[in-house]
Amino acid sequence: MWWKNEEDLVESMTGTWRWASGLAVLAGLGVLAAFWMIFFYVPTEASMGVVQRIFYVHVPAAWVAFMAFGIVALCSIGYLWLRDERLDAISVSAAELGVVFTTIVLVTGPLWGKLAWGAWWVWEPRLTLTLLLWFIYIGYFVLRGATDNPERGKRFAAVLGVVGAVDIPLIHVSVNWFRSQHPQAVVLRPEGPTAGPEIVITLLVSLLAFTLTFFALLLLRYGLEKLRCNAEALRFAAESTRHATPVGGGVG
Repeated sequence: MWWKNEEDLVESMTGTWRWASGLAVLAGLGVLAAFWMIFFYVPTEASMGVVQRIFYVHVPAAWVAFMAFGIVALCSIGYLWLRDERLDAISVSAAELGVVFTTIVLVTGPLWGKLAWGAWWVWEPRLTLTLLLWFIYIGYFVLRGATDNPERGKRFAAVLGVVGAVDIPLIHVSVNWFRSQHPQAVVLRPEGPTAGPEIVITLLVSLLAFTLTFFALLLLRYGLEKLRCNAEALRFAAESTRHATPVGGGVG
């Protein structure tokens, strides 16, 4: 187990909930500020109109998803090397959130595409690679439960968590490497942003809000994973004790 005794677990959980609560408050304030700026501060984009405001949710959700899967890859490497259960707990927590935020990307993208391109879905490189990323990390959870040995399932999932992260840089460069209908970058460009200052500021605030939200949720999910592992350890200990107790209860 990750803790020496029950008191150590309680102290660890208290610290986790405290940090999660603090980040949740900051994230809530950040989200409120971001949505105020999206609806009342940033001007309507000239060519795409009001649909462009999806940009301030779509891009931050993609950033958080990529960051989450990057954490999965790093912690999976650490788990394969050190066999530290805490790293596996962080990996599975980040993977769940990565799937959630990738789902947001895959929902907001078609909404944008329908209004901008006239189609809900276009099989262009960035969209296709993002959908592939979503399937890879759905497979991550399938692998975790695909064997009777939980330890082996964790190792298989960790390998996929590392390999799947290779898709992230491909998504980033796909717009430049392949023929694509996806809009080009307007902020993260080598020669500097081409968007107006209001757009850049609103995007940065939204990125900060989504990032704080992710880390608050990650801490909460990590805390739940610790409680789950504690419950599993107690269940295993109880079953071991029951199986070790002779039928009849003792010597006559």
